[in-house]
Amino acid sequence: FSTCFWFGVAFILFVALVESRMLDKCMKSKPKYTMNIVLLEDQTSDWSLRFVKVAVLQAIEADWQLNIAAGLNTKLTANFNGFNTTLYKRRGCGSSTCEGVEILKSLHTKGEVGCAMLGPSCTFATFFMVDVEIGLTLTIPIISAGSFGLSCDYKANLTRLLPPARKISNFFVHFWNFTRHGLKMHWGRAYVYKKADQTEDCFWYINALEAPSVQFAVSISREMLRSNKELKKAIQSEDRHSNVFILCGTPDDITTIKNETTIPPEIVFILIDIYNHGYHTNMTANPSMDNVLVLTLPERQYNNTVFYNNTELNDYMAGYHDGVLLFGHVLRQRLIRELRGRATQPTATELPDVNPFRNVSFQGMGGHYVLDENGDRDVNFSVIYTSTIDKQVGFMQCNCWKGHHLRPLLNSSRTSFNNHLITLSLHLPDSTKPCLCLIQCVNECEEVKTSHERMSFTLTLSLSLSLSLSLSLSLSLSLSLSLSPASSLSFCLSQLLRIDYYNLTKFYGTVKFEYGLFGVFEFCERGSLRYVLNDTISYPEKTFMDLEFKISVMYDIAKGMSYLHSSNIEVHGRLKSSNCVVDNRMVVKITDFGCNTILNPCKDLWTAPEHLRKQGISQKGDVYSFAIIAQEIILRKKPFFTQACSDIAEKLSMVQYPSQTGFFRPDLNFETALYMLIKNCWEEDPERRPDFKKIEGSLGKIFSNLHNQANESYMDNLIRRLQMYSRNLEHLVEERTSLYKAERDRADKLNFLLLPAPVVRSLKETGSVEPELFDEVTVYFSDIVGFTTLCQYSTPMEVVDMLNDIYKNFDRILDHHDVYKVETIGDAYMVASGLPRRNGNRHAVDIAHMALDILAFVGTFQLQHLPGIPLWIRIGVHSGPCAAGVVGNKMPRYCLFGDTVNTASRMESTGLPLRIHVSQPTINILQRTDCKFEYEQRGETFLKGKGNEMTYWLTGVTGTEYNLPTPPTAENFQRLKQDLSEMIVSSLENRGPGTNGMEKRKTLSTRVRRRETNGSQEDGLPEYLHLAITDIPSTYL
Repeated sequence: FSTCFWFGVAFILFVALVESRMLDKCMKSKPKYTMNIVLLEDQTSDWSLRFVKVAVLQAIEADWQLNIAAGLNTKLTANFNGFNTTLYKRRGCGSSTCEGVEILKSLHTKGEVGCAMLGPSCTFATFFMVDVEIGLTLTIPIISAGSFGLSCDYKANLTRLLPPARKISNFFVHFWNFTRHGLKMHWGRAYVYKKADQTEDCFWYINALEAPSVQFAVSISREMLRSNKELKKAIQSEDRHSNVFILCGTPDDITTIKNETTIPPEIVFILIDIYNHGYHTNMTANPSMDNVLVLTLPERQYNNTVFYNNTELNDYMAGYHDGVLLFGHVLRQRLIRELRGRATQPTATELPDVNPFRNVSFQGMGGHYVLDENGDRDVNFSVIYTSTIDKQVGFMQCNCWKGHHLRPLLNSSRTSFNNHLITLSLHLPDSTKPCLCLIQCVNECEEVKTSHERMSFTLTLSLSLSLSLSLSLSLSLSLSLSLSPASSLSFCLSQLLRIDYYNLTKFYGTVKFEYGLFGVFEFCERGSLRYVLNDTISYPEKTFMDLEFKISVMYDIAKGMSYLHSSNIEVHGRLKSSNCVVDNRMVVKITDFGCNTILNPCKDLWTAPEHLRKQGISQKGDVYSFAIIAQEIILRKKPFFTQACSDIAEKLSMVQYPSQTGFFRPDLNFETALYMLIKNCWEEDPERRPDFKKIEGSLGKIFSNLHNQANESYMDNLIRRLQMYSRNLEHLVEERTSLYKAERDRADKLNFLLLPAPVVRSLKETGSVEPELFDEVTVYFSDIVGFTTLCQYSTPMEVVDMLNDIYKNFDRILDHHDVYKVETIGDAYMVASGLPRRNGNRHAVDIAHMALDILAFVGTFQLQHLPGIPLWIRIGVHSGPCAAGVVGNKMPRYCLFGDTVNTASRMESTGLPLRIHVSQPTINILQRTDCKFEYEQRGETFLKGKGNEMTYWLTGVTGTEYNLPTPPTAENFQRLKQDLSEMIVSSLENRGPGTNGMEKRKTLSTRVRRRETNGSQEDGLPEYLHLAITDIPSTYL
């Protein structure tokens, strides 16, 4: 379908151009008018050409007799154009657009468009011919028995002789509110069942009840059911919102539904079965039709009429039969009016315009026709139901007059039939101006017209076809205007359709969106020439884009422009490197040409000086643009590159208003034949510039003389180019591979910083990590003493910088030990050893050494935003079994679980500042190693959830000197808690003279770190804070 759409878009322009000529030919040939009948030709559709043809021929003979009786010698003729959709996956009306366009193409090629068109009946095909937004706006009358869809409403030259979907929607609105005389109760809501496989009329009738913008959806609350399963569920549900179900189909559909499920007695079905004659010919009651209202047409005058070959007349055949009579009637009235004013019979006349097909009434095989102001037929609808009381028919004729209500007539009759028939009349008087009626009341008319005036028809533009197409956005909003046959836009676009050259992109037509009309050009996979020149990785300078290749690129442009200048287009006007595209065979093609009378010329770096001074375009201006492109190709730099100036506006000004010293041109510093050619192309005097024929010849000579290759055979040149291309591919693959490896290494490095290496490898290979139990690990916890008080007197950024400064140094210490940093939460720092890689008894040793190194570092650390305030931490260590694994899919974390983690946390919280609190299991492990750790027994300590446990203070290692700070006594610690706030305030007030109030809130990133403090500050500290600290920097800093 999308393939046909592309062809249709291209064919639109051709139709618009030749349409007026076809009409003239139709009028001036002889007094015989030709109609084209365009319909499906299959074995199943009621509107198939094989059925309709007989009715059309009979109507032509009937019209001929009427003309003879009126003294006219005019006879209608018909061309029958059937299209078969059996080759398509989606048969019937679903693919009718494709075949309809093919038929139009054939008719225009033969010059047989005709004076009127009967058909199509398919909405898709008709919409393509009548919608202004699509563009194929035929001005000849189109008479259709069908085209029910909302998208075909309010079309200027379309006449529909069967009730469209809009009429059904409006009928239901008034029928819903009609409750007089006990005909029906008031209904508030309804279910609408939309089957997957429906006939053409049912599809569009249900679509009109579903569309949110129509009057039915606005006025009535409805719920759509899209499958048989949903229908059964709604019927059987005790909480259903309505007992009314609307569907379109036949009585067999009702029978199937009732056989498949039990129907509660309160449920009412409304069956839309407009074109079924059986309700009037077979009046026997059907048991399955109880509680079913059938919406259909009244009894036809042609029931049981049979043409030859045993073809029974149906509504579509009658519609096209009467369509011929309608066209003949309008034409006959026009000819009679002319005869009254002329003495002799005319041999030709104008084609009647569309207006005579509006607000007209006539008699046909389908009964009395009344066409409204939109060319749609007003009809009487019948509502039939089966009586369960007296088995009699109640016939009620209802008219719509004042007040827009259904008003039943008093003289209702009764018969002995088993069906009740209620005719809801849309009757119109025999005057030229229609009266108010049920379907179209005066108050609602304008609202309905507005809601459907531009019903959109969505076509998916597929770019995955074998012939890929691209939308060129150069034909922008300035083309957003109607395509009348005489417009300049139609003329210039018809010229584009005839352009077909190897170095020019093929133009396929136009497509219109809500934001403008766009041209559809051939798609070139490698993009624009500007993009290729900028991509130095895919197209390297020396191995691929050598001088020989650059000359061939310029040669392609010259050939394309030479052909364009000799065509009817004559001038490009917007030639630039972005309007030169490269296909997959590295052939350069020119695009965005044509429509110079519509599009305003632009002023940019490629514009010739004379056109910068005076707006316009010329062939010599294109030559100047070619020279600027040639300089881009040779240097592979920005357009109009010059070292003297980089501002675009300044460049344009210097080109437009040259100085007395000379003309301003891009840099091109070499003296060769190619340079002289480019220099000649950007001459100030346009007459001195060569044309593209000469440029093409000059480039050919330069190419043949390059590298003394005049005697080189074609095969030698081809092989040499292939070898060069192969080497370039190898270089490109190697370079891309190195980039990939570097990016992979960066990603792995980042992953290893977030998760343990074994975990990362497992996630990469399997996508998951199995939880693991470790028999013995050692867990470390530490936090900052008085952290809450420090935060109280610090800004958030100062807190962040403080923690970042502390923990970055902690991390550097961890790099020297076999430990794994688990996480940091606020001021808490958690480390473990023995997982995820087991290390025997080394886990306790590594954690002990690490804790001593961290404590030694803390003794030398200074808070940058609070100088003189000491940093104290508590450390807790415990060993035992532990489980570990990755939790979650997003932001995965390697987490530890078990009593060992809780105990280590309790050891930290029950410890003292500047102390390493170690549990008995950890001491036991350390005693089994060769390392001589020094520790003191603290005694029994109460641990929450554990009771009293023997704990120890780790103080060092025999033979190793650690510059550990002297821990405060219990008395000093209590005094610190009381005096810390006053010390912080004093520190902030006693800043040096070089600081001010703003500096108190500077963060670490804007302040120079200072390790040493002045003596005055030390002298001002309380005595218990003069701790034994070292001035020797840590080896880990």
